[in-house]
Amino acid sequence: MVCLGNICRSPLAEGILKSKLATEGFHIESAGTSNYHEGELPDQRSIDVAAKHGLDITDQKSRPFSQDDFDKYDLIFVMDTSNYQDILKMARDENDEGKVELILNKIYPGENRDVPDPYHDSINGFENVYQMLDESCTVIAKELEN
Repeated sequence: MVCLGNICRSPLAEGILKSKLATEGFHIESAGTSNYHEGELPDQRSIDVAAKHGLDITDQKSRPFSQDDFDKYDLIFVMDTSNYQDILKMARDENDEGKVELILNKIYPGENRDVPDPYHDSINGFENVYQMLDESCTVIAKELEN
């Protein structure tokens, strides 16, 4: 799960998907295309929205995405087209590129919609993002479990 700073959207996506999958057999992490918040906890508003839905994401720490992540992960879901392009620039080959997908394409196939960045928004923006990610992660979980 990848967004810009790895403190708002991608930590929510990580927590949501973890809650929908059996812990065995899956390793889910999040990262950012920047290192602005490296080592920090998720934004308090993400923590609060997650907690409202019964999820604890306070064990997460922001980290930048690295090329090694292409080797560690089979699937890389990004939150928006800007981060999608940034991740593709880091790809070494077509195999790496094939792992990268916009997360909302799971519920809006081929529409390339962005998960809006709620950083400068109110708690309602974080709730809206949570709902989008929850719907997408439900689809991802079903696909992975089959």
